[in-house]
Amino acid sequence: MAQEVRGVIAPGKNEPVRLETIVVPDPGPGEAVVQIQACGVCHTDLHYKQGGINDDFPFLLGHEAAGVVESVGEGVTDVAPGDFVILNWRAVCGQCRACLRGRPQYCFDTHNARQKMTLTDGTELTPALGIGAFADKTLVASGQCTKVDPAVSPAVAGLLGCGVMAGIGAAINTGNVGRGDTVAVIGCGGVGDAAVVGARLAGAAKIIAVDVDDRKLETARTMGATHAVNSRTTDPVEAIRELTGGFGADVVIEAVGRPETYQQAFYARDLAGTVVLVGVPTPEMKLELPLLDVFGRGGSLKSSWYGDCLPSRDFPMLVDLHQQGRIDLGAFVTETIGIDGVEGAFERMHAGDVLRSVVTL
Repeated sequence: MAQEVRGVIAPGKNEPVRLETIVVPDPGPGEAVVQIQACGVCHTDLHYKQGGINDDFPFLLGHEAAGVVESVGEGVTDVAPGDFVILNWRAVCGQCRACLRGRPQYCFDTHNARQKMTLTDGTELTPALGIGAFADKTLVASGQCTKVDPAVSPAVAGLLGCGVMAGIGAAINTGNVGRGDTVAVIGCGGVGDAAVVGARLAGAAKIIAVDVDDRKLETARTMGATHAVNSRTTDPVEAIRELTGGFGADVVIEAVGRPETYQQAFYARDLAGTVVLVGVPTPEMKLELPLLDVFGRGGSLKSSWYGDCLPSRDFPMLVDLHQQGRIDLGAFVTETIGIDGVEGAFERMHAGDVLRSVVTL
């Protein structure tokens, strides 16, 4: 039987979010209802609110979440009621050409729940990234649920559902950072700092954090950055070259998603080095680079979507590393807030006052 629960919606472009009663249907075939315990406030949710993703308002916001499976639909065998799970927004199909070639992390046919959650008047909601977890409960495809050790804090585990996984994966999976490499990370918000953590975990010898905010640079140092460059006062390309013997970094991770910072990343890498774009651009942005420079510098220009992760492989591994004390996922949680505090969290995010606000339910 359908349930009525609280949920945070974005009613229209740049309008304040609202706490509304939403209707969550019983799970159908291949679906699961998850009771949310914690959900991080991610910049992608702000993109949804601002209309930077699409205009399918109203949105049910929230996607960086962990909770407990309450019920499952027909045919679901991978999770069961009572399982503690992290939600992911790329449930792999197992049948597309990427999956059949043994590369499910690049699945071309990821899917979400088929049924729609609604307002009480029947208005259909668009769940952010197919999840919609700023809510007491949400409906997802069962493949969006990844079981992990229930001993981990939900506020910490949920962050792997998006930003932290995106950053760590950009370094380890996409950038293939190796022992002794030099790495530069441009943009030290949650994703950028996670890239710093990933580079450190991979054994990078030098990790250069770049940002315009000294507060963020100091945080990046606590995460493992060996050097910090304030690009408001210093040319970051020249600074990175100076710190790498005049050559540039082996891997440069761009975690802002703007043409000007991408150009900095492009020219701050060593010959045959790698640029990884993990920052999310908006639809109107354009990039112009001399094609001769693209050819002449060699190397790789990559985009990292969700850190090229495979949730069933990467989420449990990173939870284990956290529990072993090898990475501190708790360092990403600046504050915990109630479900009615999302609008204020967006304001603090925009001001650079927090690394992550986490809604706990």
